[in-house]
Amino acid sequence: MTHPYTIGAINLLPEDQKRNIYCDLIPRELVERFNIPRSYNDSNGRPLLQARWASGNPSVELALFHEADFPDPVLYGHLTDTVNGQVHVLLYVLNDPESPRFDVDKMPDGRPTKFGTLMRNIQAERAALEAGLAPGQVRRGLRFLSPAILAFEKFVESLGHDIYFVEPLYYHNAVIFERYGFAYQQGRKLMEYIQLGFSEGGDLLKQLDESPFRPVLAENSIRLRSWAVHDGILGEPFTNVTMYKRIGKHAGLSTTAGTRW
Repeated sequence: MTHPYTIGAINLLPEDQKRNIYCDLIPRELVERFNIPRSYNDSNGRPLLQARWASGNPSVELALFHEADFPDPVLYGHLTDTVNGQVHVLLYVLNDPESPRFDVDKMPDGRPTKFGTLMRNIQAERAALEAGLAPGQVRRGLRFLSPAILAFEKFVESLGHDIYFVEPLYYHNAVIFERYGFAYQQGRKLMEYIQLGFSEGGDLLKQLDESPFRPVLAENSIRLRSWAVHDGILGEPFTNVTMYKRIGKHAGLSTTAGTRW
């Protein structure tokens, strides 16, 4: 049998084969941290892994829970094929289930906010900001991005590719990806503009006014800059930024000139 080289091709395989391939995306360190059985079922047989990988679909969604009835997964990933058959990561989240939850993903009446990109739960966002979180985070992260990237690279390499793409949802995501060796397919000029705007005399710096999401400290903080960008300081949403990583290579790019987190 020919080895699949796209997500769409993987999704044509029998269920057990799809499961085995996609489970390689889960970092071993994450499984060990929460003592998740290799069966991905808990001691009562309840599934800890939820997946959408329908035959004929060029995308996959994975959600891994440390407890079957917990509201948030410890890992969520949404991957799809590009038009050229490359792997494109649309969303990747690592949640610390032992940390407090902030409902930035839903309004008080339960309507989804799409992590604040569709609408905003301002009260929850203020609480998250004050707790040290970045935009879009419902919980503190797990700091497992290094092993996650290694797992991704093994997966991508197994498909016969030497490159994959990511879509940073927020400014701080793009900066983090830079620091892990990613380069820009599009959006580098926007990132450089933001750096310039928060530098001395910059037009973004002039808009910092000590309101909750635009504190003066955002001048030298990636996290607080990201809140200001999320708050609309650019005059438009943070969009049209796509990055890529070559397997085993670090692009060495930085658009933030050593700005602290």
